[in-house]
Amino acid sequence: MTTVQIPVRLRGALVEVGTLFVIMLEGLRFSWNVRRWFWEFVEQCWFLARVTSVPVILVALPLGATVALQVGQLAEQLGAQSATGGAVIVGLVRQVAPIAAALIIAGAGGSAMAADVGARRIRDELAAMEVMGVNPVHRLVTPRLWAASLVSTLLASLVIIAGALGGFVFNVLLQEVTPGAYFDGAVSLLRMSDMIVTLFKAWLFGLVSAGVACHMGMNCATSPVGVGRAVNQAIVVAFLLVFVLNYVITTVYFLAYPPVI
Repeated sequence: MTTVQIPVRLRGALVEVGTLFVIMLEGLRFSWNVRRWFWEFVEQCWFLARVTSVPVILVALPLGATVALQVGQLAEQLGAQSATGGAVIVGLVRQVAPIAAALIIAGAGGSAMAADVGARRIRDELAAMEVMGVNPVHRLVTPRLWAASLVSTLLASLVIIAGALGGFVFNVLLQEVTPGAYFDGAVSLLRMSDMIVTLFKAWLFGLVSAGVACHMGMNCATSPVGVGRAVNQAIVVAFLLVFVLNYVITTVYFLAYPPVI
């Protein structure tokens, strides 16, 4: 009987993915004991909100304005300028908001998480927790998973509001579209399922970003260089997973609920 030889790089990648899912599932498994990780959760929420709120607004405002400018020029040639608002807000809700929130969480918050957990590893704090009978996954990963997922969901709403405001400035004030026409297109195209899926994607992307950051920090090389590499790897891997998950979820959603024109 012949055995299939798995290449070394592929085997290493599969082991990394398996370890990542084990850490995330172990962190979620301890979620029921809220009392033990609640204050760490509050601290992480405050930290993530502090470092991501302003950047996400600064990203969403010009993004909404740029989309409104580009779509508005095309709509003006077609004689449908009133549809610009609908296109801008629908795009923000369905795609831009969860991805922007996840990228900010992974870039600003995830890098800090990976650096913090990696620093604890090279100082042997994780080993000390295990010696004292404290599970480091339950102590460190669980609150960070829930904090990142909650803040990411809130940031998605902030992206929608800020992006819609940026598009409003360009479309209404500069292209002379009435405010009623700007918002009417969005109301007619959006469905409640769009918002539910968007918030779910933002929650899931935040959870994955925090899980990747904690995994990279807990398994980094025991040196300052290893921590730096873990931070870089956490950001890159989180970005890739976010885009892959977004494609899969969006495809399944459009198959189940085709867009309404």
